[in-house]
Amino acid sequence: MSGEHMQIGEVATRTELSLRTIRHYEETGLVMPSARSQGGFRLYTEADVARLMVVRRMKPLGFTLDQMRELLDATDRLDSGEKPAPAERDVLLECVRRYEREAAEQVDRLRTQLARAEEFAATLRERLTRVPTR
Repeated sequence: MSGEHMQIGEVATRTELSLRTIRHYEETGLVMPSARSQGGFRLYTEADVARLMVVRRMKPLGFTLDQMRELLDATDRLDSGEKPAPAERDVLLECVRRYEREAAEQVDRLRTQLARAEEFAATLRERLTRVPTR
């Protein structure tokens, strides 16, 4: 599908984001459609979908829109055809590493929360099995 454009509805389906959310991310400058149709419809590419997926994955980990923007900017500059100067490249790589560490820490916190929630649910199930029936 490279080089082909998708309308916002298809992008919403593929990313599992609402149209409203995608439009909001456009308004905040996180993801811009690559083109517009003659009728003014937003048109997106695979690269746009990939950006939206980064945002979608960061959101439940508690990252802010500014943090999302910073990471996307860093990865854009690293992935662009222009090679950044070595010092700039090091700064960009450290930025990406920092977000990777923060994401891993948040995943660990979420695993702990999930384990506690599962323990709680199991405790309630066990308690219900001990209640005498009439």
